[in-house]
Amino acid sequence: MFIAFREEVAAVLADALDDRGYPSDDLGLEEPPEEFDAVLASSVAFRLASEAGAPPPEVAGELADAVDLSETAYVDSVATQGPYVNFTPGEAYFADALAVREESGRLDSTGDSVVVEHTSANPTGPVHVGRARNPIVGDAVANLLEYAGNDVDRHYYVNDAGRQMAVFTWAYETFDESELPEPERDRIEYDMVRYYRKGNEFLDSADEAAVEAAEAEIESILQGLEAGDDDTYERVGEVVDAVLGGMKACLARLPATFDEFVKETRFMKNGDTDDVVARLKELDEAVYEEDAWQLDLDGFEKNLVFLRSDGTSLYTTRDLAHHEWKFDNYDRAVTVLGEDHKLQAGQLKETLGLLGNDTDQLESVIYSYVNLPEGKMSTRAGTGIDLDDLLDEAIVRARDEVESRLDTRDRDDDLDETDIERIARQVGIGAVRYDIVSKQPTKAITFEWERALDFEAQSAPYVQYVHARCCGILDDAGEVPDGDVAALTEPEARELLREIARFEGVIDGAAADLQPHRIATYTRDLAEAFNAFYRECPVLSAEEDVRDARVALVAAARHTMANALDVIGVEAPVSM
Repeated sequence: MFIAFREEVAAVLADALDDRGYPSDDLGLEEPPEEFDAVLASSVAFRLASEAGAPPPEVAGELADAVDLSETAYVDSVATQGPYVNFTPGEAYFADALAVREESGRLDSTGDSVVVEHTSANPTGPVHVGRARNPIVGDAVANLLEYAGNDVDRHYYVNDAGRQMAVFTWAYETFDESELPEPERDRIEYDMVRYYRKGNEFLDSADEAAVEAAEAEIESILQGLEAGDDDTYERVGEVVDAVLGGMKACLARLPATFDEFVKETRFMKNGDTDDVVARLKELDEAVYEEDAWQLDLDGFEKNLVFLRSDGTSLYTTRDLAHHEWKFDNYDRAVTVLGEDHKLQAGQLKETLGLLGNDTDQLESVIYSYVNLPEGKMSTRAGTGIDLDDLLDEAIVRARDEVESRLDTRDRDDDLDETDIERIARQVGIGAVRYDIVSKQPTKAITFEWERALDFEAQSAPYVQYVHARCCGILDDAGEVPDGDVAALTEPEARELLREIARFEGVIDGAAADLQPHRIATYTRDLAEAFNAFYRECPVLSAEEDVRDARVALVAAARHTMANALDVIGVEAPVSM
């Protein structure tokens, strides 16, 4: 609807501009302010005023008179409001909005294959709260691109070749269970992280001879990986796979799932990294300084080191091979990265270009970190707050909120203990995801419980409750009729139809800009429109024709809200 409407507007406006001898390269289309009755408006008259030798309102009037709507299916009328040319839809537009169901917001296939790499936290222990924004934003970006018609694969790039994993492997093989504290949680990564922390403590505090011996073993592991030694790969792989198993279980709680876990050692063992190193050395930007091969890239404050003096590659070197593999297998490659990787991401893209790759395929979403009021957190020291802790606390707090509202529910269905637990999980985890994804990624977040779990404010529970309320009405209504849009005459009903119709346009724009927070904003707009409709337009008690139309409208709202929440990874409860 919205996209087809926009295409019609673009076509008739471009024709009008051509008819009047004006350039049509910039149509100035935008969604008008709320007080405008139109669905789309054009500000093109501002641009043309000088060329036309007339004030913008006069140019707008000239264009409106030239617009031909004789063959449009959705556009019903064109009018001016000051300098703007406004386009208003007809009944066919609203009728199609009333008819949307499960397909709401899903766009036609683009034919593009897209790989979205996100999370990719080092497998050194439990997933940390400070990094929680990556899987939440990354999963939403992948969902958004999928709704926008792309064939999407979700990848986790596993750093299994760096010093951290060599330290971890050495520590796991060195220390006994008796030397370690009790694990914080009964899951494998909590068991394994004790070895990593013990190893770092040892390297920080042991006597010089012991540290020197340990470092020699750690170096041998690094060299074994670089040489493709099968025994070394097996040793490191045992540690990495164990920790990843636990991390997967944690991420599944969000949920954030992956199609493939791509290990960086893959690109060492198959020779791709060596090939990249050889090609990098041939570049004019390549220099050998401070006992290392580096690239002196214009516009970057630091050189990119790609090979150490001992012949070992670096993470970025292997990531170059990884990205060339992505380019060979996908049309687009999107990476979700923390702000501390911004320099590295820029150097990576610049270097890929120097190696002859089309870097237009590569896009990045950069995010700031999540803070809690308790202060800074540190995984390495073992003093941080894990994502599991945050999710557990979210469920407990959500359960308290749900139980406090049981006596004031507007549905007469009885909730048993299983129902309450389900709702607490949906609302609690939904609150975490929604609060994080609803902010622009580049803005820092301090997560606050009171805001995230506020049923009355613009939060996850607020929009989830709209879906639950729709489900309650539809349960009582029984079969959903087709409904006649002509019976929906109230302004609140029409405004709700407008919100439903524009969902696909929101998907299209948000996907183009990789901005899933715009979908969260949309859910609030949709919730407000539905609540206004619910207050002013009784559904089940209305006369038959009006009742049928309103029930159909509730069904359209329900499916649209469910899909909008699905994009940002928030569950849509059927009851609350």
